[in-house]
Amino acid sequence: MVYTERAEDPLYDEVLPVVEGCGLSLVEFTVARHKGSVRVRIVVFKVGGIGVADCSLVHRAVQGRLELAFTGCDVYIEVSSTGIDRTVKDASEFRHYIGVPVRCYLREVSDWVGGMVESADHERLVLAGEDGRRELEYRRIAKAKLDM
Repeated sequence: MVYTERAEDPLYDEVLPVVEGCGLSLVEFTVARHKGSVRVRIVVFKVGGIGVADCSLVHRAVQGRLELAFTGCDVYIEVSSTGIDRTVKDASEFRHYIGVPVRCYLREVSDWVGGMVESADHERLVLAGEDGRRELEYRRIAKAKLDM
């Protein structure tokens, strides 16, 4: 698994504090342009779960900024939660999941290991499980999923 630093994106930098102001973490932010329209996909997370009200709150909070950023385009905004079994797309997501159970498929043993995310940095993930504390370097992880 690869840890990717977020490239400087002025739009992401504008949306991030709005989402965090709603009490949520911004896990994924993508913008796709197609023939005069723009589709913005926002994936948010909160320990304890996300409801429709949370997604609506974020949608309303970012809508004006996004419409200003894409003046003259039809802007479609999709706000969703990570879901209970999200496949982790990038190792940088782990920092959002502190205190949340995850399962990681390790390359060298071809098996799943799981536990609560204790910490995550640029190089490794620390899981606390029934069999103790385990540090996993991202290069050892083939794939990972939330395990709620």
